[in-house]
Amino acid sequence: MKVGTDGVLLGAWVSLSGKEKTILDVGTGTGVIALMLAQRCGSALITALDIDEPSVEEAAGNFADSPWNGRLKAIKGDFRSFENENQYDLIVSNPPYFINSLKAPQERRNAARHNDTLSHNDLIKGASRLLKEGGRLAVVLPFDEGDLFAGTAFESGLFLKRICRVRTKSGSLPKRCLMEFSAEKKEPLVEEELIMQSGAEFTQDYVSLTRDFYLAF
Repeated sequence: MKVGTDGVLLGAWVSLSGKEKTILDVGTGTGVIALMLAQRCGSALITALDIDEPSVEEAAGNFADSPWNGRLKAIKGDFRSFENENQYDLIVSNPPYFINSLKAPQERRNAARHNDTLSHNDLIKGASRLLKEGGRLAVVLPFDEGDLFAGTAFESGLFLKRICRVRTKSGSLPKRCLMEFSAEKKEPLVEEELIMQSGAEFTQDYVSLTRDFYLAF
């Protein structure tokens, strides 16, 4: 099971009230975000959706081996046409993020990394349709795409309520942004910053955020 930093950041950072009943992880991959949310939220039922059959099988295997297997379900499906009889308290996604860039030769790798199969607009429109009243959408994106995504979300009635700009080292440009959206417009916007490394070591802020999910910490 290969664990990506982006997924770990989102799974550790997204806010949870403990009252969430239903959570949807869009583009689950190995299922790491879903597993982290199951660990953090003791009663939520979590659906992990992916368009790629091998990814669904891997996530399902990881769920079966976890202490939270009774609350986790991996299913194959295209979010653009995904329907569910119940709406969700929280939708999370580490979405495909390369736009108009050179593609890799492997089809599965392209689907996972390029937004041909799930554009930002597709994700936002789907979340608007599937979120409960007061529900939230949380994503991790390259920093340069954050403003564009937030603008598209605003046009669909989802307001940015919390953002964390992630820098690899102090003084470097932000590389990622973690964002939470809600249909409820609340002021002021909560703005945060996370610096991951100091020299060759992880910063205390990064360790504190992720220590419950890394054996090394």
